[in-house]
Amino acid sequence: MPRPVWSGAVSFGLVTIPIKVYPATESHNISFHQYHLEDMGRVRYQKVCELDGEVVQQDQIGKAYEVSKDTLIAVTDEELDQVPLPTAKAIEVIGFVPSASIDPVRIGASYYLAADGPVAAKPYTLLRRALERSSKVAVAKFAWHGRERLGLLRVMEDALVLHGMKWPDEVRSADELAPRKIDLDDKEVDAAISLMEEMTSDDGLEGYRDHYREALEELLAAKADGHQPATSEDAGRPKEKVVDLMAALQQSVQSARASRGEDASVHDLADHAGKKAARAKKAPAPVKKTAKAAKQAPAKKSARTSTA
Repeated sequence: MPRPVWSGAVSFGLVTIPIKVYPATESHNISFHQYHLEDMGRVRYQKVCELDGEVVQQDQIGKAYEVSKDTLIAVTDEELDQVPLPTAKAIEVIGFVPSASIDPVRIGASYYLAADGPVAAKPYTLLRRALERSSKVAVAKFAWHGRERLGLLRVMEDALVLHGMKWPDEVRSADELAPRKIDLDDKEVDAAISLMEEMTSDDGLEGYRDHYREALEELLAAKADGHQPATSEDAGRPKEKVVDLMAALQQSVQSARASRGEDASVHDLADHAGKKAARAKKAPAPVKKTAKAAKQAPAKKSARTSTA
């Protein structure tokens, strides 16, 4: 388990839960350094004052807000510490919403909340069980790194998880990005649904791997050993372009089934989906019995009737 990044408490009404916050995710990205092509020397970044060109050390750097071009207002750390911030030492639960109402676009970094000491065990478990039973998530406010943030508390297995959230005004509208009204054939939609069914996995996201990172590790290992890295025959080869949408869907379904060692006709799949949808449309609606008809219908024998 990594080191905690923050410690404080979860404020749940009058209930206080001492907690420690741990990162819930980790990055496996491979990072590179910049170097001078002429002599392989490392290229580093330095902070330089644009007025005198001198290199500035960290203890010589302050904060300032740009009001307009060439006009800055200096702000000290002491002034920032005096700004009223009720959530500076606590993750304050401010409400509860259905979990389905949360837009994934607003979810940011994730953190595990660990109960801090024996006194936190009971209220921690209380909040977790209440969230589980209600099928809701908690909306919270907290302050890290000098600013107040919106958060989301939910249950993951037996632990509480805190997700950083975007404020409502931080999410851009997508209204102008959606295409105009497009006419689609029912067979195209049926074929797309067939493709979705073929690509549906029962393992969720557990079976997916970062193949690019694995290939990059192999490249670096080969170069470190003085070998020439192997190149893929398909590298850089453009994929065959399929202009027809229906043809693209059909080829995709065939590829999905072939990857599982199955053989099937895409036309059969599309026809099957279309016939299934057609049967659902043509199915007669159930006839509701009127009160009069219900009285005239013979009463069914009770399952408890004696057969003596």
